[in-house]
Amino acid sequence: MEKLYVNKQDADIKLVIEQVQTGDKQAYTHIIRRYQQQIFLYCYYLLKNQEEAEDAAQEIFIKGLEYIHQFVPTVSFSAWLYKIAQNHCNDLLKRNTRTFKSFIQYKLNLKQQPIHEYTDLIHELMDQLTLEERQILLLRSLEEYSYEEIATIMELKPSAIRKKYERLRKKLIHQKEKGGKKYEHSFKTGR
Repeated sequence: MEKLYVNKQDADIKLVIEQVQTGDKQAYTHIIRRYQQQIFLYCYYLLKNQEEAEDAAQEIFIKGLEYIHQFVPTVSFSAWLYKIAQNHCNDLLKRNTRTFKSFIQYKLNLKQQPIHEYTDLIHELMDQLTLEERQILLLRSLEEYSYEEIATIMELKPSAIRKKYERLRKKLIHQKEKGGKKYEHSFKTGR
């Protein structure tokens, strides 16, 4: 079953993928430009180290180019690329672990926004999450993937992702409430 391309950006990516699959390797630079920041941030969030995230993002794009001939549009290209990123980062995490640097702080800095007054709360809450919970939160709340796309990336059932996300929201709300009035107006945990 072929995925329908519903917007111009999806259609553009489909065209670029077809060009790369037929031998135009230079067209792949369009894919890199389109997804570079997202993939880097995803890697940074999981690996907790800027240099490792930069290296991982480069390696992920190399793998994407190597395996692009295997891409079949039953899922979005970005979900396929995130699956490569997830597998690559999980492999790296199995080999070593580094000190956590805040993904949220880094994302705010990249957007050149002032530091949000609730960054400490976000740090505290994120530190209490498992790797799987952080992945689900990142993909659902920040990247706005559907439960089905997250399920494809994480190799779980959409219903399992939905349940885990709801439990995660409740956990975050509970943890936020334990923070008291200091965090009265805070962090959006979901939709």
